[in-house]
Amino acid sequence: MTPGSPLACVLLAAGQGTRMRSRTPKVLHEILGRTLLDWAVAACLESGPDRMVVVTNPDADAVRERLPAGVEAAVQERPLGTGDAVAAARAALGTFAGDVMVLYGDHPLTDPASLRDLRATHSEAGAAATILTFERTAAIGADFGRIVRDAGGGIERIVEVRDASAAERAITEVNSGIYVFRSEDLWPALEGLDTRNDQGELYLTDVIGALAARGRPVVGHRHAEATGGLGVNTRADLAAAAAVLRDRTNRAHMLAGATIVDPATTWIDASVELERDAVVHPFTVLRGATWVGEGAQVGPHAVAVDARIGAGALVGPFCYLRPGADVGPGAKAGTFVEIKNASIGERAKVPHLSYIGDAEIGEGTNIGAGNITANYDGTRKQRTTIGRDVHTSSDTVFVAPVTIGDGAWTAAGSVITDDIPPDALGVARTPQKNIEGYGTRKRSRG
Repeated sequence: MTPGSPLACVLLAAGQGTRMRSRTPKVLHEILGRTLLDWAVAACLESGPDRMVVVTNPDADAVRERLPAGVEAAVQERPLGTGDAVAAARAALGTFAGDVMVLYGDHPLTDPASLRDLRATHSEAGAAATILTFERTAAIGADFGRIVRDAGGGIERIVEVRDASAAERAITEVNSGIYVFRSEDLWPALEGLDTRNDQGELYLTDVIGALAARGRPVVGHRHAEATGGLGVNTRADLAAAAAVLRDRTNRAHMLAGATIVDPATTWIDASVELERDAVVHPFTVLRGATWVGEGAQVGPHAVAVDARIGAGALVGPFCYLRPGADVGPGAKAGTFVEIKNASIGERAKVPHLSYIGDAEIGEGTNIGAGNITANYDGTRKQRTTIGRDVHTSSDTVFVAPVTIGDGAWTAAGSVITDDIPPDALGVARTPQKNIEGYGTRKRSRG
């Protein structure tokens, strides 16, 4: 093997995920807007493989449909363990010769940099197999295969926890489950596997012992970050992995120049973009294709999904921006405001207690408290267009489709069903009528 050898990535995703207790395949559960599978595939692709194969079970059509273009699928027909799963990938790879990197579809914490370092170690050592290992700590538990080394420090084998002796369980160097093999060493070793173990399965880990026993060079690359080896088997694991990815994502944004006031309470999808000097306040959730411009402030207690927040804009507290919301530069979407499929012009304000859906609001306009765009006519959604420098009073309802001209005003409590010309005042409310003595008569009836 030479540093320029072709690379194939084999991602194992055939597990049934029964401990998740879910109708959703395990690898399709989401963290920060990506499935577990998405996270693992992205890490693989950053390694620059020439081929990539994802191994699934026969019933995993939804998993196979999720694969990006260029990523191949292989089917493990029966659940006979990780060794059998890699053998299924071999059939898909055909005559491929080079390095084979093996990792798991339920490991969303796999760090692309660690994969590059693993392959570099493999290349430099001229190894038949290289294992990504890490130091076991109390924080990550004990359910990892142990790395058993010989007297000279060479890797002798991997022992699964359920098959380990008490002395072997005391070993602190553990297996992440991520490997690089020379294909010419891997394929024959797979053929020699047997099921003489506690699970009655073909263990990929047994390939390591077989290679070492034949004198083939097996080395380890110890990774400093133990969380990189953590997989997801339960909902509790899912939450633990989410917390790690949340912290990684938030840290990356902060290092790039955004302020996140309380990272522990801030959840930002991997697809979200924050410009420099953006400020995200506590208990804020940013999802999907949301973009936050330079100097904008979001939160506290704000949710934005597929929204755009312009430079210097203010969003929150307690604000909900739904898909298609576009808050312009210097604009405000304030307390208990919901905006959907609507643009708020530069320096326009929707300060509080309003629903703005399917609308356009011009520059410098001020929307009063409790305003609503009634956008559904019983058949389809209709749009409200409000011009520049408009002032709407409290509790105005705009029954779409309706257009409000530049510089117009509305009176409090108005239900606007017709267009308002520029600079006009729209008043639309029933005349008040006072009925004298009503309270007295009401009380006299008991």
